[in-house]
Amino acid sequence: MVFWLLVGASSASAQEKSGVKPGFTLTPGSAHIVLIRPSIQVGAQSTAGMFEPNADWTVQARDALGAALRTAERQLGNDVTDYVEPAGADATLLSEYQALFDAVAASVIEYQFFVGNRLPTKKRKDQFDWSLGPDVATLPGLAGADYALFVSTEDHFGSTGRKVLQIFAALARVPVTAGVHRGFAGMVDLRTGDLVWLNADWQMGGDVRDAAGAEKRVRQLLAGFPGKPAAAP
Repeated sequence: MVFWLLVGASSASAQEKSGVKPGFTLTPGSAHIVLIRPSIQVGAQSTAGMFEPNADWTVQARDALGAALRTAERQLGNDVTDYVEPAGADATLLSEYQALFDAVAASVIEYQFFVGNRLPTKKRKDQFDWSLGPDVATLPGLAGADYALFVSTEDHFGSTGRKVLQIFAALARVPVTAGVHRGFAGMVDLRTGDLVWLNADWQMGGDVRDAAGAEKRVRQLLAGFPGKPAAAP
């Protein structure tokens, strides 16, 4: 969650929401994509703004988002399958790569999507060059796949105390938010380890704990997905 807090310190109004590696295209029907198990955090936002995890809400969100993602997989224009998670030491390695992806994605959001924060080497709009390293392809179960799709979401539902604080803060003209709903989805080329597409939004909609809200969230996460056929008029 440190990465989310780091990124959240920037102004959302200045944020770009997506990036694609220059020259990258994906033709429908040309690739096998593996969806890594999504990283999902759901909890309450205390009066002081601290995140308080809620196990029941997280289970509800995992079930609802899982169903919505399985439906979405059939509409992405390519062969998308769920990752079969390994056990033992390989499971630890997977967790490390999920954390690495979160770190890289957070860096993209902070230092490229927020224009005012761009690093000197990321100043040009077409300069999208980020990587997890080629060894990501050695994860068990990825043999024969072309890309890995990572998804992360985090939701803090404002507590009653937080909402009351927001009201009093508004009277004093002090900005206080009640609730946090953000996420990102990204695709990694397994031949190189390069991040070829990332989509992120710090103001996402949809209550991820129910089916309708999860479907809305997944639509937002996968907006602009490469290779997705255009919707019929």
